[in-house]
Amino acid sequence: MRKWSTILLVLIGALILTRLLPFSSFFRMLDTMVHEFGHAIATLMLSGHVERIELNSDHSGVTYSALSSHWRLIVASLAGYPAASLFSVLLFYLYHKRKAAMGLILLTAIAAVMLVFFVHSGYGVWWLVGFGVVNSVILLLGPKIQNIYYLMLAILALTESFVSALFLLVAALTQPSAAGDAANLQRLTGIPAAFWAVLFVAIALWCVRAGLQLLVRGRVERRPEAASGRMSGSV
Repeated sequence: MRKWSTILLVLIGALILTRLLPFSSFFRMLDTMVHEFGHAIATLMLSGHVERIELNSDHSGVTYSALSSHWRLIVASLAGYPAASLFSVLLFYLYHKRKAAMGLILLTAIAAVMLVFFVHSGYGVWWLVGFGVVNSVILLLGPKIQNIYYLMLAILALTESFVSALFLLVAALTQPSAAGDAANLQRLTGIPAAFWAVLFVAIALWCVRAGLQLLVRGRVERRPEAASGRMSGSV
């Protein structure tokens, strides 16, 4: 119980700090990009067709797709929130393995794929171009700048994936018909939107724990190496 309360306190602190970062509103769109990309990939894996994706300036997004069967629609509707949460853990895993540059290349590649195949108009086009340009510039700078920038993106992705699931739960409890993916799943399955929202929050919370554990483990593992380096240098 104490571990979970600590995780929640860290999460609250991260949310406050990320809101104070310059241009945080711009970078928080990362969660929406991955969320909608998750819907698109699930659709394609189920032999469906993605017509287009919209990314809006208020951090909302919509994936328009066509699938041939009821159960495929359910799976595709399920994909968004877990994809965003699990992807944030992947970002922390790459940071833990000291592969921030690889993570930035991956993020830029996703933005490029979205731009070429799915997002063709509106705010989303300009955001994807801007995000790709910023990532490319950071990749040209030294590892220290890359690590700081990448860690900021990882923290934003982790916190936003949890907050968006939490907002969905509030919507599912107060106005179920407007609860986005949860409302779609309610229409497709007959199971209340609140159930799906709780499921997404649980997955997001587990991913917050996993991501923070990777972050802490990485910092603990670096300390002995630094100490060893100082000892060997003094001999």
